[in-house]
Amino acid sequence: MADRLAGRFRSRGETFDDLRQVAALGLVKAVDRYDPELGNAFESYAVPTITGEIKRHFRDHMWTLHVPRRVQDLRNRVRHAAQDLSQTIPGRRPTVAEIAEHADLSEDDVRAGQEALESFSALSLDAELPGSDDGYSLGDALGAPDPALDTVVDREAVKERLAALPERERAILHMRFFGDMTQSSIAEQLGISQMHVSLLISRCCGRVREQVMRDGET
Repeated sequence: MADRLAGRFRSRGETFDDLRQVAALGLVKAVDRYDPELGNAFESYAVPTITGEIKRHFRDHMWTLHVPRRVQDLRNRVRHAAQDLSQTIPGRRPTVAEIAEHADLSEDDVRAGQEALESFSALSLDAELPGSDDGYSLGDALGAPDPALDTVVDREAVKERLAALPERERAILHMRFFGDMTQSSIAEQLGISQMHVSLLISRCCGRVREQVMRDGET
């Protein structure tokens, strides 16, 4: 009986030998707790006890990440519904709508259950990205803090002072720091010497810096 119950969970990512051990533990607990004076057959008490022990094993030991019990239940209902429908719909996989109707679930619940179908274990960040031929790993796809965030306060602090500069100086600073143009290119475009461009950039930056520092002190 215990082996038969363990066999029901054979295709869920755990070895059958381990499932048999868990089922045997459930059987021992059922023997210890069974009270024949209540008049119930031993099997009617042992089956839910063993099944509960196996499910508890999956819940406590097989999930790498903590998944809410509700999502685990959705996963099981979606899996059973998909298996049932696959026998009646040959040649294709059942749709979300069909699974939802068969399992009496909403389509959002079905999607949540589907996402949990392969969630017993987590991939290493060193695992290669699916379909990647360049050796990129999951870790390479992780986001990182935007370095531009560190300049937000500075940008806001100088915005008003930059707007107050003469038009030519604003244009030079825009070409140099936003257009990434060289000083010689700016000089050629404006018809002035590179030395003059360098002097204007230094003077404007110094003036804006002094004004921002003064504003910060007040």
